Amino acid sequence: MALAPMFNVDALLAIDALPDLPVDPRFPADARRLAVGHGPQLCHDAAMATPLQETQLAVVRDHMDAENRHDFDAVIATFVHPRYELMATGHVFDGEEEVRQYFASSRAVFPDQRNENTVLHSADNLVIAEFDLLGTHTETGKPFRSRMAALFFFEGEGIVCERVYFDRASVDEQVR
Repeated sequence: MALAPMFNVDALLAIDALPDLPVDPRFPADARRLAVGHGPQLCHDAAMATPLQETQLAVVRDHMDAENRHDFDAVIATFVHPRYELMATGHVFDGEEEVRQYFASSRAVFPDQRNENTVLHSADNLVIAEFDLLGTHTETGKPFRSRMAALFFFEGEGIVCERVYFDRASVDEQVR
């Protein structure tokens, strides 16, 4: 059973709430503006999802499941072009090599990192995931749990960017 969403997803997508990020040439400004809430309304009911949205939801489920298994080849396979943007830190990992380095470095600190209690929302070329991220810090042995949101931007059936929003201070406080 999924937890009730802890965010107002529509507010999360307000363009004014997003910091200026470099625009990827494969992700034109018009498409970016559309993806962040100036286009079609979110589809909160899976029965209303289009066939493409259903496919995109399945891709995100597979992606997150592969992250839990630490099957990073399978995670990479869900992308058209691998890219992670971590909003709390400002880090951007662009391309397969940088994304694989991110996987290695983050799992070195939190080897049991995983997600739970995922709730997915669909929109045109966008899937929003709300989830709990859990893990145990290798040096302190202390666990953390933090509610997060990730925006998965799509080109067709493939992910072009995962943009993750989280409270870094909450994670830091729990693992000290």
